[in-house]
This record gives sequence, C-alpha cells and structure tokens, in this order.
Amino acid sequence: MNRITIDPITRLEGHGKIEIFLNPDGEVENAYFQVPELRGFEKFCEGRPVEELPSIVTKICGVCPGCHHMASGKAVDAVFGVTPPPTARKIRELFYMAHFVHSHIAHFYALAAPDFVVGPTADPAKRNILGVIEKVGLEIAGEVIKHRRIAQEIQAMIGGHQTHVIMNIPGGVRKGITEEQRDDIIAKAEGFIGFGKFSMQLFKDVVLGNKEYLDIILNGPYNLTLHSMGLVDDNNFVNFYDGKVRVVDTKGKELYKYEPKDYLDYVEERVEPWTYLKFPYLKKIGWKGFVDGNDSGVYQATPLSRLNAADGMATPLAQQEYMEMYKILKGKPVHSTLAMHWARLVELIYAAEHCLELAKDPDITGTELRAPLGPIPGEGVGIVEAQRGTLTHHYMTDDKGMVRKVNLIVGTTNNHAAICMSIKKAAQGLIKKGTPVTEGTLNMVEMAFRAYDPCFSCATHSLPGHMKMVLVIRDSEGNIIDSVKRV
Repeated sequence: MNRITIDPITRLEGHGKIEIFLNPDGEVENAYFQVPELRGFEKFCEGRPVEELPSIVTKICGVCPGCHHMASGKAVDAVFGVTPPPTARKIRELFYMAHFVHSHIAHFYALAAPDFVVGPTADPAKRNILGVIEKVGLEIAGEVIKHRRIAQEIQAMIGGHQTHVIMNIPGGVRKGITEEQRDDIIAKAEGFIGFGKFSMQLFKDVVLGNKEYLDIILNGPYNLTLHSMGLVDDNNFVNFYDGKVRVVDTKGKELYKYEPKDYLDYVEERVEPWTYLKFPYLKKIGWKGFVDGNDSGVYQATPLSRLNAADGMATPLAQQEYMEMYKILKGKPVHSTLAMHWARLVELIYAAEHCLELAKDPDITGTELRAPLGPIPGEGVGIVEAQRGTLTHHYMTDDKGMVRKVNLIVGTTNNHAAICMSIKKAAQGLIKKGTPVTEGTLNMVEMAFRAYDPCFSCATHSLPGHMKMVLVIRDSEGNIIDSVKRV
C-alpha cells in the first residue's frame, strides 16, 4: 500500500502530521491525522491552590490564553459558590471581546487568507502572509497589524497583560476601569467595527466573487454532516462568555440544552493509540466510529457550529451578516467545512459590536469588583466559547481548596474526530487514480483541518503508552555525565 505523509502540516498552532494510505488502485484507503505532542496541564494543576489556576492555565497556549483564563475564572467561581457582581462580569466579557477580535483577525489574514487570496495551489513560497500582503497591499496589511495591536492593548489594559493574564480572582476581578480608559476603549471598538465590515467585504469580493472558490466551498470535498454545539444566551443567540450549551442535530433540531455543571451527562471522551488527543462524542448517542450523519455521536464546535446551534446574533450588524450567509448557503444548518471562515468573520463583527456595547455600559466603570466567597470550596465547572470551540474547565478540590483533579475539554479536542473525518474526505475527493499528487493537492487536503483553526498545544491531554524521551544530565560546565533513554 502506498503512503503519503504530510509532516509537518502548516499554518496551525502546535504540531501535527497527516498519513494518507492508497490502495493498489491508487485510491485513498484511509487517512490519519496524528498529534505527536503532549501537554500535561491537567496533571500540572493538581496539588495547587485552586485560586492560582486562572493564572497558571494561561501558559497552556500563547494564542488563546484569554480563553483558558475566562473558563478557569468561571470554574473557580463555581468552586467557591460565588457569582461575580455585574461590573466584574462585564469587565471580564469586555476583555474577552477584544481577545476574540485579536484571534479572529489573526486566523483570517495569516492562516486562512493565503489559500484564498493567493490561491490554494499557488507557489508555496508565495502562499503565506507575505503573499497575502503582496496581493492586498501594504495599507491593508498595516490595518491588520494595527487592529491586532489595539486588541492586545485593550487586553493588557484590563487583564494586566495581553498574554499572561492575571485579571480573574474568585468572585470577580482585580481592578476596575476608569472613565478615561472607557473612552479609549470606545474609540478602539468603533475602529474594530469598521475593520470587521471591511474584512467581510474583502471575503465577499475575493472568495464569494470567485466562482471557482465558491464552488469549492459549496461542492468541493469539504462537506461533513454532523451535529453542532455552541453556547447560547436566554434568547438562543450566540454568546461567547456565558449561557447554556446547546446542541442541534444535522437538520437543526435541538437535541440538548444544558448547564455547564451538567456537561458530563452529555459529553464523553475516548482515546485512540495513534494520537495524544482525545475524541469527545455525545454520550447519549454513543460512539459509532468516525462516521457522519444524524445517527453519529460525533459533533462539531466551531464558529460555524455556534451559528448553526443558535437562532441568531445579539448585535445588529452581525445579525445582518448571519442572515445573508445562510441565505446564500441555502438555509441552515450549513455543513460546508470551508464556510467556517465566513462564520468566523460574522463572529468578528459581533465581537467588535459587543465590545462597543460593553464599553458604553454604565456598569463598566463601577466599583463593586468582587463578591464574598462561600465558606467551603468544592467542585466547579466553567464553560466559555473559545475561538476554536466550546471550552470546558472542571476542577475538583478538597475542603481547603487544594486541587485534586482537573479535566479540560478544549475547543480543538471537541473537533478532533471531525478534523480526522474532514481530512479523509478531502483526501478521497482530491487524490484519484491517474491524477498526479502535487504540492498544491496536498495543501488542499490541509485546508480541511485549517478551517477549524486548530490549537493542538491546548488540546493534547491523552498519553497512550509511553512517550519517547532522552534525558541528558550535564555538569556545571556543560559536560554530559549521564543519559537515560525511553523508547
């Protein structure tokens, strides 16, 4: 059996490789997506005071530290049985909107745009962020950098640091926002809205305006019919920070809607020996394997899935774009993997609008920043929507608040089975007997996972067997005095 290896895969956070196996006729027999790295934060956190975890978990990933900080802060609130006052909650959410703006801009322009703006089969030397700049011009590139920088400035202002966030404490936040800071954020959020509208128009001009690209989205080998998961508010509108988890089936019918504390009644995880990343699935349906369709237990938790699972967006401009997207794509739910890029831009506009709403809210400069804690800590679950999907932090402590056990289900982990299936379907649709397998063909296979904006540094928590390891011991002058190998 012939074998094609893509190692390393490109334009992602973390490390991964793809193994494609061809049968004697030259058709794709199977494809495996492997994550060859391990992160052990669930174990690192054991034995620590639970109030330290919001600052510790930001080190899981430098791309989405704010997501882990938010989920952790909510989990710690639940451990202590406390609800933050309105000002503290809104400050947290304001920080989070800036975090979404920053991340969604990065993915669209640096990771996704090379495939569409430059071209999926273009020279790989050009198919990168520099190629995008060459196409769109230095002025637009400057705007991309500018708004990412501004989003980072807001995060640093509110969170203490844009990456190593220290904002959340049990029951609230460390510090408030001044009137001067509010005015600054308002001006910056207005700029986000303008840039979000510009980015959406760029997508419509470059992608939707290209019949070849639109055909790839609608009719290419990138469709996967799975259930959709996302956090929703009381009106079933998309909410990144708070609400209930809603799951709809492949036809858009609500299957479940549950509180974060009940997630283990609905989601279960399994492991496979060929990857360090777990496979969550819908517990009440059960694991049926790597198959799609309404009877499958596999689900997706992506920007598109959030829109599929919701009844709309909570801000006006985002709602207009939401309606237009589903109109062009012939109704909801949509199961086109590449439409995730479109949904991500709808979310960018929502985050920008909501950032402005929160900055103008009278409560945002309030002085009540923390609620009193309950007497005895216990167990808590915090769920937010990370840019890459539903993020769950679950902490179990003793009566002194020392962490006994941690369970994390991150956005990319939710999508692991779907990513594997998307890659296999793309490979089977693109690699045919008698057709040369070019670098461009393999890049189009990679496009199947790239749409998920995966973050494998966050996601890897399973350890099947033993990791290969070489431990080298050196003296104070750097000379090797001993080495131990595990193979």
